[in-house]
Amino acid sequence: MTDEYPVGSLLEFARSLLGSRIVSGDVAVRLTEVEAYAGPLDPASHAYNRTPRSEIMFGPPMRLYVYFSYGIHWCANIVWGEEGTACAVLMRAGQVVSGLDEARRRRGAAVPEKRLASGPANLTKALGIGGTDNGADLSDAEGIHLELRTDPAPIIVAGPRVGVSKAADVPWRFWIAGDRSVSAYKRSPRAPAPSD
Repeated sequence: MTDEYPVGSLLEFARSLLGSRIVSGDVAVRLTEVEAYAGPLDPASHAYNRTPRSEIMFGPPMRLYVYFSYGIHWCANIVWGEEGTACAVLMRAGQVVSGLDEARRRRGAAVPEKRLASGPANLTKALGIGGTDNGADLSDAEGIHLELRTDPAPIIVAGPRVGVSKAADVPWRFWIAGDRSVSAYKRSPRAPAPSD
């Protein structure tokens, strides 16, 4: 995959999200795992081919791109880069840092705290994010919004993305080392065997 712009900026942004907070109403989640997607440069991206579903990714940055996955749950991405580049970062996992009771109500009383927002579908469910939030402006403090990390960067690990069949070995999944909320890696059965 190419290293041309905006890939470097995208990966830097993805790393900066770790330790940042996504806030939705009374619930806030500290992001511990993310995955980057480079639009038309990236065959694993929803924006590799421009479609009505991916159109929001081509718009201004700092918007929420929400999509229905496998017909059963919502996942959410943060759009990044110059308008037209269609880069985005999938929010894969996090730690609920406020609104614990509300997050538990949405996810179920039996779910361990470390798993309330572990995995992209669980994260959106804990936050109460759904299809009507597609296109939300994350710079608007009155709605769902992003609070970027201001403290020193955590120790970050990189590895292949989860569950994608194309560009499966691209190491654009980033997570905070040792954090218990990080989801388990699962390679897509449709992905070609890893290259040596």
